[in-house]
Amino acid sequence: MQDFGLVSIITATYNSSKFVVETIESILAQTYTHWELLITDDGSTDDTLAIVEAYMAKDARIKLFRLASNSGAGVARNHSISHAQGRFIAFCDSDDCWLPEKLEKQLAFMLEKDAALSYTSYYEQDEQSRRQAKVICKPTIDYWAIRADDGIGCLTAIYDTEKLGKVYMPEMRKRQDWALWILIIQRCGIAYGLQEPLALYRDLRRSLSSNRFSLVKYNVAVYTDILHYSTLKAYLWFAFIFMPTYLCKKLRIRLTKFV
Repeated sequence: MQDFGLVSIITATYNSSKFVVETIESILAQTYTHWELLITDDGSTDDTLAIVEAYMAKDARIKLFRLASNSGAGVARNHSISHAQGRFIAFCDSDDCWLPEKLEKQLAFMLEKDAALSYTSYYEQDEQSRRQAKVICKPTIDYWAIRADDGIGCLTAIYDTEKLGKVYMPEMRKRQDWALWILIIQRCGIAYGLQEPLALYRDLRRSLSSNRFSLVKYNVAVYTDILHYSTLKAYLWFAFIFMPTYLCKKLRIRLTKFV
């Protein structure tokens, strides 16, 4: 198998004992083995640390860091990025999983496309790991498209530090991954999507009211804080560009629900 270089896999954990075993096992199962897994724990109070430490004792590629207090996923991911040694930076949250050929296929795809940033399609699964839908990504995303809606699943994204250097997530409580893709595509112009599903996103349902509040507050913050739009322009983008795009995407996902 071709050696594409070291991949630094970025994982944030917070009270992840219920799912983190599946996450780590999916990474250990990768057919491409030249990787390091950098886990930053964000103040867990359950058995997460003990679980990760047990895996560390068996595989030196797994490394654990701890934050003194709960600071949010963006801060935890950035802490891992700061310690990354790899050419490629990949993301896999502690309740998500990868399919075995994810790295092997996506790295080959990146070199074929000469891509600075890539992503893939993925499956949605529930808390019992039952697949619920297939989310097919766009073949490319340019600067216009990434501002209209986040079409990149964080668990699928990989960027190339040889082309970009290390790029960190803005330290927002939510939507920091979308903000990162915007910053990267501002620089490289386009991201490339491998349309084969290669990851499993766990859809942990929140309350509808909470979702609505977050949808407005944090998405508007991307426009004001990252793109530096005026408040008026931010709300216009949210209402007339983001929301129609987002709702169409959700409809497509609903139509691919498994029977």
